[in-house]
Amino acid sequence: MSDKHPSQSLALSQFLDKASQLPARQNNQTRQQGRLLFAMDATASRQPQWDKACHLQSQMFSATNTLGGLQVQLCYYRGYREFYTSPWFNNSQALLNVMNQVRCLGGHTQIGRVINHCLSAHRQQAIQAAIVVADALEEPIDQLCDMAGQLGMLNLPLLMIQEGADPAVERAFKQLATLSKGAYAKLNEHSADSLADFLAAAATFASGGQQALKRLESPAAKQLLAQLGQR
Repeated sequence: MSDKHPSQSLALSQFLDKASQLPARQNNQTRQQGRLLFAMDATASRQPQWDKACHLQSQMFSATNTLGGLQVQLCYYRGYREFYTSPWFNNSQALLNVMNQVRCLGGHTQIGRVINHCLSAHRQQAIQAAIVVADALEEPIDQLCDMAGQLGMLNLPLLMIQEGADPAVERAFKQLATLSKGAYAKLNEHSADSLADFLAAAATFASGGQQALKRLESPAAKQLLAQLGQR
């Protein structure tokens, strides 16, 4: 894996510095870990972006220990109807070990299965946010919107991250974000920096809520906060 771009290293350093100063999430005077579901498209075209996410995630999520910590579950779909969910990890190295073993395979999108899993898992134990990183959508949007609306009623926001520039995918992802009371972002040409920025904001929100997010001064944090504040 190649070294990080200098601007990315600076962004990570700034995030870690700011996160170390944030207060922990409190629940009856007890530190409580936030729960973040991290779902990724692992179809064939996405191997380079998967590798970037592997490279970034440990530094992003480990920094949230100062917020009360973070539990992360990895979900991905690929190949012929393959859908995987990991255990819940509070150790970034354990999550990275799983991610490093994944190789992307061609197949259709399964965002419906991601949302259905979110509904099921959230009913068992509350999840603060679900990130979905994908570049395509090949499923009926009406059914997905209905399920996203159910997430909104249950206070589980979808943070939809689009890679690529397909306008139909953008419209659909924005609808899913709106109905779930979540947020939408599109990765630009500096996708490593953008992904790092947004993962930091999402992890901060899951661990410390909107109050913690307000203290994280980054473009992604401001974008996420502005959209969540409108729901």
